[in-house]
Amino acid sequence: MDLGIAGKTALVMGASRGIGRGIARALAREGARVALASRSAEALEEAAAQLGGETRVFAADTADLERLARLPGEVERALGAVEILVTNTGGPPVGGALDHGLEEWELAYRSLVLAPRVLCEAVLPGMRERRFGRIVNVGSSSTIEPIPGLALSNAHRMAAVGFFKTLAREVAADGVTVNTVATGRFATDRLAENWGGWERMERDAAEGIPAGRLGTPEEYGDLVAFICSQRAGYLTGTVIPLDGGLLRSV
Repeated sequence: MDLGIAGKTALVMGASRGIGRGIARALAREGARVALASRSAEALEEAAAQLGGETRVFAADTADLERLARLPGEVERALGAVEILVTNTGGPPVGGALDHGLEEWELAYRSLVLAPRVLCEAVLPGMRERRFGRIVNVGSSSTIEPIPGLALSNAHRMAAVGFFKTLAREVAADGVTVNTVATGRFATDRLAENWGGWERMERDAAEGIPAGRLGTPEEYGDLVAFICSQRAGYLTGTVIPLDGGLLRSV
């Protein structure tokens, strides 16, 4: 299936590893020019070498909002105007509702709510002018069913979904779609950290998942590539679960 995104410029946040790298790989495979962004330039260079294709790396910390505001312009000068934006802006530390101080709450807010907002503001004028744009938010199943012990993620990812849902209605008539993927359990370093290591994750994390296994970053990338495609132009304002059937809600 031709997804119609060959030659499009994509900016993928958190692209040095895990789900972000899986998304970048899928977009590069479809012929997109891919800007890989994360905090570690070294990890990005490694990822870019594996992906091949027309890729560039950009070191950027999602907590640095001024840096994020400049980032799309840097991508445009290197690869062309951003037509696909993937806001994969991090995962806060584990903890209950009152386990974190206000500084950690504010940092999670900057990363999960303000960072996507700043990036969207930077790329939307060009998307609306060209009457094509795809914005995909890497969210969590916690926005549908809060996950015990992930208070910061539960609260701020819900706020992000509210922002993206509002934005989707405002830009739909301009050919710009805005969607969130409600992420389940995927075999990534991040999940391994939350579960106390890869060995324990591989042994225990698939429990309760009807599919009987963890998802892979490659499977995640395939879904995002379709959401970003020409063929998905009528899909917007949604929260799409990708969790192997884990969610019990209707």
